[in-house]
Amino acid sequence: MKTSFLCFLSLTSLFLIRPVSATATTNQTDYIRTSCGVTLYPEVCYTSLSGYANAVKQDPAQLARVAVAVSLSKARHFASYVSNLTRQADYGREPRAASALHDCFENFDDAVDQMGGSLKQMRRLNSGESFRFQMSNVQTWMSAALTNEDTCTDGFEDVPDGPMKTDVCDRVENARKFTSNALALVNSYVAKETTP
Repeated sequence: MKTSFLCFLSLTSLFLIRPVSATATTNQTDYIRTSCGVTLYPEVCYTSLSGYANAVKQDPAQLARVAVAVSLSKARHFASYVSNLTRQADYGREPRAASALHDCFENFDDAVDQMGGSLKQMRRLNSGESFRFQMSNVQTWMSAALTNEDTCTDGFEDVPDGPMKTDVCDRVENARKFTSNALALVNSYVAKETTP
């Protein structure tokens, strides 16, 4: 009896507390959904960023930072995956696939560095340099990261079709979506801050 009363009390308190946080979260997730409208992949954007709604609140700078961080995480994960594939391919019978994987890894490694630099720059925006200059660096690096991701699949044009090629190209395309979205949110943030 005592246990059921405590359970009832816990459930009642959840219902009393939940609407307040749900309203705030709804407003914050609505902000993310609206902001993701400027991206090429709005559903991917919303799905990947809505879990950070409480951290983002309704701050375009924080949203752009989180988007870059999520993109960086995806790129790191993919670079690690390709690194493992590269080691396996070095012992395989298809030298073109091994070469393409090595090139892809180098491209993604560069993209990871560029996104890391972007995130670092965004975390210290108030360091005395002009906002436009700092954000111009971020835009350039994020754009270069996207180009490096695109370039990753170029080496696979001469590789025979197969499961490895399909898997790598699909994963590259997925990672590209996050980087494209992050760049769009960075550009949107810059536009909001620099438009009179």
